[in-house]
Amino acid sequence: MEQNETKTYPQGYVYELMDKGGPTFATEPYFKEASAEMIRARTLCARANATFPDDPSYVKYLEELFGRSLEDIRILTPFICDFGNRVKFGKNVFINHSAILSASGGIEFEDGVSVAPGCRIATINHDFNERHTKYTYGKVTIKKNAWLGMGVTVCPGVTIGAYAVVAAGAVVTHDVPDYAVVGGVPAKVIKMQNPSEQKEL
Repeated sequence: MEQNETKTYPQGYVYELMDKGGPTFATEPYFKEASAEMIRARTLCARANATFPDDPSYVKYLEELFGRSLEDIRILTPFICDFGNRVKFGKNVFINHSAILSASGGIEFEDGVSVAPGCRIATINHDFNERHTKYTYGKVTIKKNAWLGMGVTVCPGVTIGAYAVVAAGAVVTHDVPDYAVVGGVPAKVIKMQNPSEQKEL
């Protein structure tokens, strides 16, 4: 019997490691808790996606996924999220269809965030030299009233500033300042908005 099979870990230990940025190892017993959450999340997303869009009952599967009421949140299907227990929402968040949340490192949507179709948010990286078993993490935070355009990719560890706009197709690899408009691959600041012109607080 290998040494790692004899170790015991408290419940939630894998998430403590994720919060610290890792690393975690898929070969360790503690990773079974993460694997179980992935199956739970993928199953609930599949059930939501199998429900016709005009049937509002699909929301109950997403509420179970996130463990909270979505009365003030709107998420359109199809929708994919692998760790529902690692996502936090503020109020009045809108996520359009075909979003993919790779959320093991944690994702936080603050109040009023808008996410356009086809957006992808990643919070996990594979190690270059142990890519099948060793993972690192970086929480993604989308601040108040930020707007992600169609097909945006947000990479691990990134914070999108308040009222920022990310242009369609951008790949965001670094933090975005408040009120910035960014675009490109990798995303760069195109211009800054005037905070005094904002009509939505």
